[in-house]
Amino acid sequence: MIVLSLFPGIAYILLGWFNDLYISALFWYVAVMLVSARGYYLYKNFELQKMSEAQLVSWYKKTSRLLYFFFLLWLVIFLIYVPESESGMHYIAIFTEIGASTVAAALLFPDKKLYKPILLCLMVPLAIYFFLIGTWYGYVLTAFALTLAWVLFYVANGSNTLFTRTIFQSTHDFLTGIFNRQYFVEYLQKKMSELKQTGEYSYLLLIDLDHFKTVNDSLGHDVGDQLLKEVVKRMQNNLAAGTMVSRLGGDEFIITGNNFSSKKECKEKALHISEQLLSILKAAYIIDQHHLYISASIGVSLIKENGNSSLDFIKEADIAMYEVKDKGRDGVFFFDEEMSERVERNILLERFLHLAIEEKQIKLAYQPQVNKFKKVTGVEVLARWETEEFGHVSPEEFIPIAEQTGLIIELGNYIIESAFIALDDWHKNGLKIRYMSINLSARQMMHHNFINDVTRLVKKYYTRNIDTKVVFEITESIVAEGSNVIDVINKIKRLGIQFSIDDFGTGYSSLSYIRRLPIDEIKIDRHFISELSKYNNAEEMVNTILHIAKIFNLAVVAEGVETEEQKNFLIEHGCKVFQGYLYSKPVSKDEFEQFYLSNS
Repeated sequence: MIVLSLFPGIAYILLGWFNDLYISALFWYVAVMLVSARGYYLYKNFELQKMSEAQLVSWYKKTSRLLYFFFLLWLVIFLIYVPESESGMHYIAIFTEIGASTVAAALLFPDKKLYKPILLCLMVPLAIYFFLIGTWYGYVLTAFALTLAWVLFYVANGSNTLFTRTIFQSTHDFLTGIFNRQYFVEYLQKKMSELKQTGEYSYLLLIDLDHFKTVNDSLGHDVGDQLLKEVVKRMQNNLAAGTMVSRLGGDEFIITGNNFSSKKECKEKALHISEQLLSILKAAYIIDQHHLYISASIGVSLIKENGNSSLDFIKEADIAMYEVKDKGRDGVFFFDEEMSERVERNILLERFLHLAIEEKQIKLAYQPQVNKFKKVTGVEVLARWETEEFGHVSPEEFIPIAEQTGLIIELGNYIIESAFIALDDWHKNGLKIRYMSINLSARQMMHHNFINDVTRLVKKYYTRNIDTKVVFEITESIVAEGSNVIDVINKIKRLGIQFSIDDFGTGYSSLSYIRRLPIDEIKIDRHFISELSKYNNAEEMVNTILHIAKIFNLAVVAEGVETEEQKNFLIEHGCKVFQGYLYSKPVSKDEFEQFYLSNS
């Protein structure tokens, strides 16, 4: 605008007309410069990342009014100076009017509300002026002005259509038509700026559809796409005005709504909306004659004024959503301070775990397995981790972290190799141990190089006439891996290694699957053992497990035995191998050797 405003003033100065006409031109020149200065001020105060949605709307209104006023000023200048034919000022007025129209079409094409009325205001008076000349060339110029107006409208409309389509494609999800992740992140950043100014709260809901992959795999992606569209339609029809719904990708959606003055009110509203969404999303879907039923897991993060990045709140909601998944799906969970501390601790543990594995800081402990005469028949190998920063870190804490990060592959190989080395040492020293149990994770067992790694270790340590049977302990959750797990087990068993199901009775495997699994042993979960003297149904459960083992001809180990009463019940019902604090806690390699020698 500053450059455009220079045209008439420079022209008048070059002509050297130091008269009343010059003075009036200078006046208009100063006026245009002042408007341009106002435009520059608005430009300097525009900060897309920091301005809230309300501030952006306010800035747009001010800028629009300025543009209307600016080009209206050019129209006024045209009307004043176009009659000055004797001085030649009408040529400059006509030239600048056409220039202003071209600039308006070129600069304002993104907004139809701007370029359409402005072009009309600028070009129609010009066409009327040419027409009123009343000569043949005046009519020709009228036709030229109208043609130019049509060309400018055509170019601006075409540019606007292309611009609008490009913006839409970059900010919206192609399948569902709602906003995409990129736009939502930018929108949330602006919302955070607004909350910083007002001190208010808002909420973020991250919605993941449960078992949506099953629909895609069984019925095809076309049905899955139709299901996603129907899900979006239900959400939009049941959410209040001002609620932003976006698709993060796949079957994940994210929602944010209005602002609230109190944290309690915001949390209550978020919970109400979440429960409402859970209800409407569970209703039956009829797609291509298929009756489909799905549920959702919703993680909630409260957006506060002290947030640093929109991605942080999305991550919090994502963590809360996975908490719902871990608790069985179809529910709502809020990200809170306790969860935040746990996440920070997990991040630190993950970092230290890398170093601990590299420097072999993970130590092994050995818990004896004994018969009713307290004679050692086997041993379970357990991982232990002591840190300077956190002290003792339980396997229940660092093993899941290792599984999530993939460190379980390296850690698992280290544990197996260390156990084989200990077994080799015991064999050389004359310790006759019948069974050595080593825990495996599902991710470790299904790793593409697992069979090769175990084969290499067996050839290196386990072929020296060792009578001990190595037993790999797996959990019932391994059945989720399908038939692949049976192939892996069979290949490992050919190496002389047996398999046991750990924590039997706490998972979700069926009896038919247990029958097909090539396992050799089951371990009764410690929780059933600890409840033997408390609940009658616990005794029935343990007795049932022992009967199942007898039917399938499986060995049984009862873990978590801590009292004589528990031991006597197990012996009475046919259990032969026991493991627990009644006999020994997990101990070091040297302490286990002493226990073995004193109970051999």
